[in-house]
Amino acid sequence: MAQHNATEGSPSPVDGATAARVNAAPQGSGGGSKSAGAGERGRSTRSRISKRSSRSRRAPVEPQDMHVAAALIIAHNRARRIAATVRAARAIPGVDLVLVVDDASSDNTQELARKAGAVVVRHSHFRGRTASMETGASVIAMRDEPGRTPRSILLLPGSMGHHAVGAAPLVAAVTEHVADLAIARAEGEPRVEGASSKAARRAVEKATGWTPEEPLAPVRCLTREALEAAMPLARGSGLEVGMILDVLHAGFTVTEVECPLGHVPRSSTEGGGAAKLQRYRDVMLAISTRRVRGTLSSIGRTPVDTPPGPVSEPDPIRASAPDTDPTEPATTDPQPKDDQ
Repeated sequence: MAQHNATEGSPSPVDGATAARVNAAPQGSGGGSKSAGAGERGRSTRSRISKRSSRSRRAPVEPQDMHVAAALIIAHNRARRIAATVRAARAIPGVDLVLVVDDASSDNTQELARKAGAVVVRHSHFRGRTASMETGASVIAMRDEPGRTPRSILLLPGSMGHHAVGAAPLVAAVTEHVADLAIARAEGEPRVEGASSKAARRAVEKATGWTPEEPLAPVRCLTREALEAAMPLARGSGLEVGMILDVLHAGFTVTEVECPLGHVPRSSTEGGGAAKLQRYRDVMLAISTRRVRGTLSSIGRTPVDTPPGPVSEPDPIRASAPDTDPTEPATTDPQPKDDQ
C-alpha cells in the first residue's frame, strides 16, 4: 500500500528554494492513486514526486556522472542573442556540452553559435520547435559515452542571452536527483493567468492532484529517461504540458524551481490574438490526446474473458482514492481569454 506523506519547508539542494514531496502510486496503476500539492507560493519551489517506475535511472557508475548535462538550444533567426546564450549556457556548472539546433535560420545564427563554442546542427527547412528538440536529443544521445549515465538535457530558448546562466538551479535539481524534470519559474515574476496556462494548470491538477505554477514554461531540465517517457513530444505550444503529463504518468518526478531569468519573454505570453488562439488549440490538443491515450491503456488492462467468481469486498485503498478517470471531459472556457 502506498504511503502518502507531505513535508513542507524541507531544505532543497537548490539555493533559495524549498520543496514539498509527495509519495504516491503512478497514475493508472492498479492500486489507485492519491496525490497532493504542497509548498509555499511566491519564492518557494512546488513539486510533485511520485513513486518511480521500473524504468528509474541507473545509479551513476562514475563520480563525474552526478554533474553532467547538455544544454539544448533551439534557435531560428537568433543572431542577435545566440552567442550570448551559448556562452551563458557553457558557464552553467555541470554542463559539458552545448548543442544548438538551427531551425533553418536565414541569418548567420549557426556561424555565431559555433564561434561561441557550441556544437551546431542545422535543418535545411523550418521544422518547428518539437522536431528541433527531437533532433537535438538524438544528437546528444549519440555523444553520450557507453557505460556512462546519459546526460541530462537542459532546454533553453535561443533568445535568452546572458540570462541563460540563471537556469543553473535546474541542472543541480536534476543531476543531484531532486527530480527527474525541473521547470523554471522566473524569479519575482507573477504567474501567467492566460487561457492556455489555466487550461494546462487544470489538466495537470485533474490528472495528478498537483497544481503547477507555470505549466507552459519552456526553460526546463530533465533526465534522458524522463524525456523518453514523453516521446513522442506534443506539437507546438502543447509540448510543455504534454511533457509534464507524460512524465508524471510514467512515475517520474517533477518540480518547479525559481530561477533568476530576468525579464525574458515567456512563450505563453508572446504574440497577438491569432497566436494566442493557436497556442490554446495546441494545449487543448495535447491534453485531449493524453486523455484518450489513458483511456485506451485502461481498456487494454481490462480483463475480457475472466470467468465469473464470487463477489469480493471492495478494496479499501481504491475506495478511498480520488476519482482521476481520464475519460471524464475537461471543463474549459467556451472562448479563450487573452493571455496576460
